[in-house]
Amino acid sequence: MAQIMTPTHRVLLFLASALLMLTALGGCSKQAVVVDGKMPVEIGGRTFMLEVVADNDSRTIGLGGRTALDPEEGMLFSFPDSRLRNFVMRDCLIDIDIIFLDSAGRIVAMHHMPVEEPKREDESLLQYEMRLAKYSSRYNAQYVIELLGGTLEQLKLSDGDRIDLETDLLQSITQ
Repeated sequence: MAQIMTPTHRVLLFLASALLMLTALGGCSKQAVVVDGKMPVEIGGRTFMLEVVADNDSRTIGLGGRTALDPEEGMLFSFPDSRLRNFVMRDCLIDIDIIFLDSAGRIVAMHHMPVEEPKREDESLLQYEMRLAKYSSRYNAQYVIELLGGTLEQLKLSDGDRIDLETDLLQSITQ
């Protein structure tokens, strides 16, 4: 008698197959899996669940509009290339700490980014963008991590420290 495969069984079969493929390719590690758009990343001895943003629209929004961020969560921006980058606190309602990483995951810059005054009704979008503080990577960066403001003080990181990222996986999903 033939069994009917339910959608749940199909998803489980797909996930099991993908896991086997990653293992066979030697790419399986605790960070190799993106679940619900999040990837576990160890930073300064702590594991953070970072929301992966790998397309222009998501990167533009970032953490804008969010009123809270769990202390063990954050955002991981993946770009298709490594170059000088500037971030701003566009529509951000919470303080953020930012870590710029080169293509190998080495820290090239870190900043604390406090909340800024929201866009005023009497100012244009261009005026708003121009008055926002710019936070620079100072050197070429391909990845950027945003964490809850005040986290960097706890992590005791230094420029040049390496954060282990699954760069092959990130680049395979980056647009």
